[in-house]
Amino acid sequence: MGNLAAALAAIDAANAADPTQEDGQPAALLYGLRMTAELARQHPAASDLLQIAARGQHVERWLLPRSAYPEGKAGYLDWRREQGRRHAARVAGIMADAGYDAAAQDRVGVMLRKEGIKRDAEVQALEDVICFVFLQNYFAAFAAKHSADEILQIVAKTARKMSDAARMRALAEFDLPPDLAAAVRGEQA
Repeated sequence: MGNLAAALAAIDAANAADPTQEDGQPAALLYGLRMTAELARQHPAASDLLQIAARGQHVERWLLPRSAYPEGKAGYLDWRREQGRRHAARVAGIMADAGYDAAAQDRVGVMLRKEGIKRDAEVQALEDVICFVFLQNYFAAFAAKHSADEILQIVAKTARKMSDAARMRALAEFDLPPDLAAAVRGEQA
């Protein structure tokens, strides 16, 4: 097995170059740290590979801006797929440098590309953590830019990607208005 500390440090070093600042830190670095903290809270016994996937979830994301793709759903989905591929490739290189073999690199790639949501426990754990980090740290700013109907649709889509346990945890931890709570439960949208 490779060196987890070296892999995480290399991901942090890559993300420290993000020119976008949030709370006085590079935004990608802060996102990775938030992912790690939430993973540790939800899954304290997470494997090294899941820890690497969580930290590397948005590695160097700013290098391929959303604006490089056409507007609309198709452009967004193409951008997301390419980001997943790029993140997997970049993290694989970091892992190789930290002594991880090709099988470990491939496994993290599966997680970063979200292959097997609802079927693969680690992919699902990563997705649940992503959803919680979004809801805790990014949802309020997102909601301020969208209509109530759009927010309801996004919450419903986010909830559909979460495990049943994560949806129940979200309902317990977040003070959601009734319509959003219903969407998390799968009752609307």
